[in-house]
Amino acid sequence: MSTMLKAEYAEQKTQYKLRPMQKDDLDAVMAIEPHIYSHPWTRGNFSDSLNSGYSAWALLFNQQIIGYALLMMVLDEAHLLNLSIAKSYQKQGLGRFLLEHMVQIAKNHQAANMFLEVRPSNVSAIALYENMGFSEMAIRRGYYPAAAGREDAVLMGLAL
Repeated sequence: MSTMLKAEYAEQKTQYKLRPMQKDDLDAVMAIEPHIYSHPWTRGNFSDSLNSGYSAWALLFNQQIIGYALLMMVLDEAHLLNLSIAKSYQKQGLGRFLLEHMVQIAKNHQAANMFLEVRPSNVSAIALYENMGFSEMAIRRGYYPAAAGREDAVLMGLAL
């Protein structure tokens, strides 16, 4: 890669920032959520998570929230509750960037394992999780609401 291309890449990466999510961010988060999920989290879900002290992070591009993630710690386990990237920013490696950050947060909290649930229909998310070392542990029957009743969840885990 030429020096000029390296400089452009480095400059582009510095435009992305991670910071703890705040209640003032919920309008921006709620603007993203219904565009990427058939059954989005409610404002109350996010507010409750913030009030509970979960590790909540916002991913910004040029000061605009384009992604977010929430992690719940229980003893030595980390549970990824939500990891989302705005539709127009998907397929650029930002989900991986955010997931790597959340794995590091879990490690910083001395977690031995990290868990998550994902819809079997979310093939790109499953591919990301597998690529990061997560493996399928179980199926939770009827876990998610769906247009035609309920959809299963794939429980995945990662030893830290």
